[in-house]
Amino acid sequence: MKRPTFPAPYKHEHAPVKNVNEVVNEQLTIGQRAADWIAAKVGSWEFIIGQSAILTFWALLNVTAWVRHWDPYPFILMNLVLSLQAAYTAPMIMMSQNRQAAYDRIEAHNDYEVNLKAEEEIKEVLENLAAQNIAIAELHAMLETLLARPEDKE
Repeated sequence: MKRPTFPAPYKHEHAPVKNVNEVVNEQLTIGQRAADWIAAKVGSWEFIIGQSAILTFWALLNVTAWVRHWDPYPFILMNLVLSLQAAYTAPMIMMSQNRQAAYDRIEAHNDYEVNLKAEEEIKEVLENLAAQNIAIAELHAMLETLLARPEDKE
């Protein structure tokens, strides 16, 4: 009687999956961390509300003359300060976005590697299931053969 055959057990011969966050964070420089921090702060409601409050206070002090006018209307000094802020903030935000784009590429590549590993393992599982289906069918046929023997019907 023929015995059912099964494929050899699957061997996991791939490197472990990497945590992209840890890999990227280990490689960040002080400048990149600073750019990320500034981008996070400048892109928040707290910053917008705080800056709006400061600008409103600046304008009120200079319009109402509660204190000496250091920047009379049309607020040329305030425009200069805002221009300097924009001139330094915009490149830092762009640095952060460029680094984020590089991170996204690394993450996409890692996802691709994980998908390849998963595809390989799913293929092995399906082959093993197919072999089990064949073995079960063979065992079923053997049982029918055994049950059909005339000497067993006595």
